[in-house]
Amino acid sequence: MNIAPDPTAPLAPADSLPELDPVLQRKFHQLVQIFAEMGRVLVAYSGGVDSSLVAKLAWDQVGEQALAVTAASPALLPEDLEEAIRQAQYIGIRHQIVETHELQDPRYAANPANRCYFCKSHLHDTLRQVAKTQGYDHVADGLNADDLADYRPGAQAARERGVRSPLAEVGMSKLEVRQLSRHLGLPWWNKPAQPCLSSRFPYGEAITAEKLRRVGAAERYLRSLGWEQVRVRSEKDTARIELPPHQIVEFVQKTDLAALVKALQSFGYLYVSLDLEGYRSGKLNRALNPPPPTTG
Repeated sequence: MNIAPDPTAPLAPADSLPELDPVLQRKFHQLVQIFAEMGRVLVAYSGGVDSSLVAKLAWDQVGEQALAVTAASPALLPEDLEEAIRQAQYIGIRHQIVETHELQDPRYAANPANRCYFCKSHLHDTLRQVAKTQGYDHVADGLNADDLADYRPGAQAARERGVRSPLAEVGMSKLEVRQLSRHLGLPWWNKPAQPCLSSRFPYGEAITAEKLRRVGAAERYLRSLGWEQVRVRSEKDTARIELPPHQIVEFVQKTDLAALVKALQSFGYLYVSLDLEGYRSGKLNRALNPPPPTTG
């Protein structure tokens, strides 16, 4: 996914950027003030649109006093890590990579409904140690206001460890995050969301490094065919492909389905299916609150 240009290229001039509406302008100024007041700040930086905006804002306000830290684990595709590195170079912020070992925690590997709590606990314990040893006063993440309306057990782990969420603090939605990112000249402002690979498994199915490799290979293959906003939901031996609803017909018409099935079977799946409802973020959370049965 080549969305980041040459990191040495300058950002777009201010007079060529879209205007901000008054509400977003106010939130922008509030964010500027928050980062100016925080001073030395460590940013939990995944390379997604949200954390990249936080990294950009931190760098603009405190410069070398800001550090972006990315966690490398089997749940992160290597190319996504490489992209995060390129984006940090583009922004200019200092960047550090740390390894996390959440798979060694049986509570995480069992994949309960609060799996993300254990993941973020490991992450923020690691980041807190980095902040302590390197003298950073605050840790900030990219949680936005829309995330507060979804089931996010990882947010609880962050709060328990004193992590600040500046975007959520000012009430900035995902759409506004993209608008402000575009205004600030970040070329990946419309980048598709790319949560960790563990989110591809239904709750209760154990997660292993091999399963993460398998689903990662499947999504990498689909990306190589040009389908960027795609999910492969991994359910035991079945790979269920999710695409935006408006792309489903095009996908079926243009894809060599036999070659696709052969490729995914070579990664270790026995069955390959296409979700006719299409992609929807957080779909696996339906299992937590299933809809009531219909009556005839």
